[in-house]
Amino acid sequence: MKSKALLVLLLFVAATSGADNKTLAVRFGKLWDGQKVINGALVVIQGDRIESITGGNPAPPAGARVVDWSAYYGLPGLIDVHTHMTYYWDRTSGGRPLGQSRMPAVTVYLAQENARKTLQAGVTTVRDLGSQDFTDMAMRDLINMGAMLGPRMFACGYGLTVPRAQRPGIPPVMGPATADSPESVMKAVRNMVAAGADVIKMYGSVGGFDNVGTQQTFTYEEMKAAVEISHTMGKKIAIHSYGPEGGRDAVRAGADSLEHAVDLDDATLTQMVRQGTYYVPTIDHNRYYVEAAAEYQFAPGYDARLNAYIQRNFETAKRAFKAGVKFAMGSDAVYTMFGQNTRELLWFVKLGMTPEQALRTATVQAAELLGQSDNLGAVAPHHFGDLIAVEGDPLVDIGAVVNNVRGVMKGGKVVTLAIQQAAPSNE
Repeated sequence: MKSKALLVLLLFVAATSGADNKTLAVRFGKLWDGQKVINGALVVIQGDRIESITGGNPAPPAGARVVDWSAYYGLPGLIDVHTHMTYYWDRTSGGRPLGQSRMPAVTVYLAQENARKTLQAGVTTVRDLGSQDFTDMAMRDLINMGAMLGPRMFACGYGLTVPRAQRPGIPPVMGPATADSPESVMKAVRNMVAAGADVIKMYGSVGGFDNVGTQQTFTYEEMKAAVEISHTMGKKIAIHSYGPEGGRDAVRAGADSLEHAVDLDDATLTQMVRQGTYYVPTIDHNRYYVEAAAEYQFAPGYDARLNAYIQRNFETAKRAFKAGVKFAMGSDAVYTMFGQNTRELLWFVKLGMTPEQALRTATVQAAELLGQSDNLGAVAPHHFGDLIAVEGDPLVDIGAVVNNVRGVMKGGKVVTLAIQQAAPSNE
């Protein structure tokens, strides 16, 4: 059944891809363009870019191919700023997600399922923050070439890490992004940029999966070196820190975004507001780990640890929002979490955001974090033709976005099954 649905999906993509240079007109009952609501919206797309947006149910241009989503509410394509797209597990291997071994090319091929599920959730762009063997960049390039169906990817290659002991008495292996001094941090950043990284990722603390430790790893001086060389080379940098100390130093160092951190003090939150540092709390990924614990075969006690961290994460995000910190939606999706990418929005509304404020974290604000405000995150002239159709009113109930995506368009091409197509119009 899954393969048949994928075949139909690919046929729909093929049907729309042959008209790259033709005019496409998309109808919506209502459209939130990133700033305001437009009733009876018609979005005209030329190639992969938006040409115009008008309200009042206007006639489409003569000869335009029409996608009729007038039964739905339109939104900009969503952006997930924290994924691990090449972390793949098929649930039938007899093992568990962690510790798999396969050739990089096989991983890239299999990870197409993660990409498809991400698109079906309404996410048309991701910032992918860590892979092995540069598989994220391979996937990005295949998607950009049109050889693979998936969201637009901004990839980092390897995340910068401190050396880790393999076994007692054996020196740690120094990989292409392993560093233990400001000088080697700078070299590691240059290595990633030379390899083709769009963004730099740094692991400033321990923490991940059922490990909710907060021990800082890189020093402030090392973080500062990473930020300075990243910015010198025209790249933004995301710093992972599970704990407050690493979070504080990441902010002091000038990171563009801080991932995960809990228990941040008021001074750090104030500095984030002043600098415009983005907070990507990824609250929901630990909810996923609790629910998927049997797949991961976590050791007993995981539920207490993870649930306690979720609460600290939520309370920190709540304080950060009240302080005026800017947020961007990041799922930290791995393995079997793809397709659940937007559930973070539910937490944002729960902590006090309006549905519209939550939507901005996955559109306008996420695009700003990526440095792509002229291309993504809004339905506006000259932006990419990335649109989603949802059933219900997302400005009243954010669940409409999380649960009721009915159509997805990326770069002027329909990439989901929820499609209503009409013959070329003569109006």
